[in-house]
Amino acid sequence: MPSNWTWTTLGEIFTLQAGKNITAKDISAKQDTAHCYPCYGGNGLRGYVGSYNKEGHFPLIGRQGALCGNVNEANGKFYATEHAVVVDTYCKTNIPWVINTLLYLNLNQYATSTAQPGLSVSTINEVMIPVPPLKEQQRISQSIENWFALIDQIGHSKAELQITIKQAKSKILDLAIHGKLVSQDPNDEPAIELMKRINSDFTPCDNGHYPQLPKGWINVTIKDVCKNINGLWKGKKEPFVNVGVIRNANFTKDFKLDYSNIEYIDVEERAFAQRHLLNGDLIVEKSGGSDNNPVGRAVLYEGNSGVFSYSNFTMVLRIKYKELVLSKFLYYYILAKYKAGVMKSMQTQTTGLHNLILDKYLSMPLYLPPYSEQERIINKIEDMFEKLDAIMESL
Repeated sequence: MPSNWTWTTLGEIFTLQAGKNITAKDISAKQDTAHCYPCYGGNGLRGYVGSYNKEGHFPLIGRQGALCGNVNEANGKFYATEHAVVVDTYCKTNIPWVINTLLYLNLNQYATSTAQPGLSVSTINEVMIPVPPLKEQQRISQSIENWFALIDQIGHSKAELQITIKQAKSKILDLAIHGKLVSQDPNDEPAIELMKRINSDFTPCDNGHYPQLPKGWINVTIKDVCKNINGLWKGKKEPFVNVGVIRNANFTKDFKLDYSNIEYIDVEERAFAQRHLLNGDLIVEKSGGSDNNPVGRAVLYEGNSGVFSYSNFTMVLRIKYKELVLSKFLYYYILAKYKAGVMKSMQTQTTGLHNLILDKYLSMPLYLPPYSEQERIINKIEDMFEKLDAIMESL
């Protein structure tokens, strides 16, 4: 301990005195002209009363209840109940220093171990405390205040940065699906040529109704390139097969699959054979959701083929033409649309449950770039997301 400090007890430097009893009917939850004085009990502010029994600037120690030993601050005219100990001083001390010191002492450790924990004033009086000179108390208090202000500022800046990172991710996705994230390569085969080679009867959508697309891109719909397969109920006929079922509960907030809470059930073998998952399938939430979090979320299945089924609250989008569209590009495309709020117009509500309007969802425009550009877009998104995630984790 520094040479100009001294050890003493709380009882030698402070006078600790509990307040007086007051009935609950005399305490108002709101402050008004008839109840203008704050009333402090064992757990802090209880409400407001019409009279006061103490005036000044004091620390208060709660002496009754599970939170006994907590420290509050009262300034001006106030009422202290019998469960609040008012800390007064025999000599001049810096009140902020006293409050921080009492907090550091963790007085709750001296409480009685009973059904209703309590602190006796005589016990608190014997607690040892190191006391610095008054001017050093003031410097300590100012330093603590400065550090706390800086910590609060960092916390505020951290929250702002987290919001900015989320907004940046949404902007990256928006740029990606409009051909503004990576440059176009004139040597790429246009998506229309590949589409016609796969489906000779294909007729592109009228691009006059949609934004001007980059060169080589084509406007199709989800159903043009995907097969949708509905989920299932638990089977009722034998033979059964025991499989893991993907449900809405397995969708994480960052649009990934959580495999830790997969539910395994017996499913009719024939039904499972029609609905087992393949690597690259997109699992879409078609029932559930809310007004703020509409249905239509999609997660990308990247596990082993044939391992999981999916519930009646979900469906699967399976790429028809793998040489035309990459499933990961489609995942990022739907994610961009979801974050842009497009899915809100694609849900209906019945009996409190939000349901996806499948026709609208499957007819959603899909701005499709050349295959090689899809690869470049995916690589760019993941590179930028990795850097943003590293910043987020460092916070």
